[in-house]
Amino acid sequence: MASPRLKYLSLGVLVFQTTSLVLTMRYSRTLQNDGPRYLASSAVVVAEVMKIFTCVLLVFKEHNYSVRALNSVLRQEILHKPIETLKLAIPSGIYTLQNNLLYVALSNLDAATYQVTYQLKILTTALFSVSMLGRRLGVYQWLSLLILMAGVALVQWPSESAAAPEKEALSAGSQFVGVAAVLVACCSSGFAGVYFEKILKESKQSVWIRNIQLGMFGFVFGIFGMLAYDGERVKESGMFQGYNTVTWSVVALQALGGLVIAAVIKYADNILKGFATSLSIILSTLISYFWLQDFDPTGVFFLGAVLVIVATFLYGYEGKPSPNPSRA
Repeated sequence: MASPRLKYLSLGVLVFQTTSLVLTMRYSRTLQNDGPRYLASSAVVVAEVMKIFTCVLLVFKEHNYSVRALNSVLRQEILHKPIETLKLAIPSGIYTLQNNLLYVALSNLDAATYQVTYQLKILTTALFSVSMLGRRLGVYQWLSLLILMAGVALVQWPSESAAAPEKEALSAGSQFVGVAAVLVACCSSGFAGVYFEKILKESKQSVWIRNIQLGMFGFVFGIFGMLAYDGERVKESGMFQGYNTVTWSVVALQALGGLVIAAVIKYADNILKGFATSLSIILSTLISYFWLQDFDPTGVFFLGAVLVIVATFLYGYEGKPSPNPSRA
């Protein structure tokens, strides 16, 4: 059992990582610069490099800072096991797509709407867990998924606006692109997460070794994506065009965020994770309204957000085991 101090530290870390990544990414995509804006495809590549470097350091630490042991384990687990390594190509490619989509989403949606809508990954993860891992969901879980869908639908409910028709049409177009990007990201997140969990359960490799393998493929896929989508701009101004302090903060949060969560999640139970998600949604809404000033809250949005928060808690609720739980 983790001590209360570790649990609350985990809560703080989860809230900080989830909220700060969304807000800084949104801020970086709407910040007006004199020069060109940084390339999202480039940021994804740099994040993968940073993730690989961090995981190598963690493996180095696990082996008592021995260079010989580090070299041995990397050769043995990666080079000498090509089939095991290749298994990570599928989730890695999907994660790379997902990371690029998150930049698209936050370029077109305010942080609050994005944060609530992205909770649909609970639904996709649950469905893939049932179909791929044979996991059983209880009545509370299925009920929470229905509430979740209702909440997200309310958040996306069109609101009446007094804006000019041209501006309103442009806003609706951006909203559609943003929501479509989030929905695809939710599906990819659910599938890749469950696939990665399946691989981890079938092998005894360190989670840090697996993340190095993911990062290697992610770097390759990211480079191909960057050259295919932004090749001309990279040739003109380089892959680090438009980078500033905010950009590097986004890259660091994206690269290290998942690793931090993996490290602290063992101290956080489902209720604590529900608190973290709820606090993150509330903070994102408040900061998006008062600081970024790109969000105009409505009663329907707040009702939808409350339903999503309730669904998050309900999904993690562990009631008495059902004698005949539902299974897809």
